[in-house]
Amino acid sequence: MSHPLMFDDADPVLVRLREAVARLPEATEKISHGRPTWKAGPTGKLFAVLGGGIKGGLPDGGMRRLDHGLLFLPDPVDEPALRADPRCFLPAYYGPAGWCGIDLDSPETGPAGPDWEEVAELLVLSYRRVATRRLLALLDAGA
Repeated sequence: MSHPLMFDDADPVLVRLREAVARLPEATEKISHGRPTWKAGPTGKLFAVLGGGIKGGLPDGGMRRLDHGLLFLPDPVDEPALRADPRCFLPAYYGPAGWCGIDLDSPETGPAGPDWEEVAELLVLSYRRVATRRLLALLDAGA
């Protein structure tokens, strides 16, 4: 059974994320569970997902959906600071495996919206966590 799409290709947040991911060597996009996901290489490991949720994030204990929640693998050095950041959250399903989420719609981002340089940096660091040595060499060479 296929999942319904939970995004719009014209969504400006998705457009910006795709632009940032396009700079990463051989990064590929695949729709999984109705959400855009990105892997390091066509058969590589997942490094980013757009859309997620927080278990128990609603008053009734239900899942709070964050359509503009970017899920990523944080750099272990940065993880404590990210966990303390009010924009960040422990994503359902992915959190126990070490993933973090950042709510790109969070009020803490301010009226200007997300800091896209910061978002691109989070994507690069997450990519580095799963990319092969060959892909890392291409990234470091500026390919």
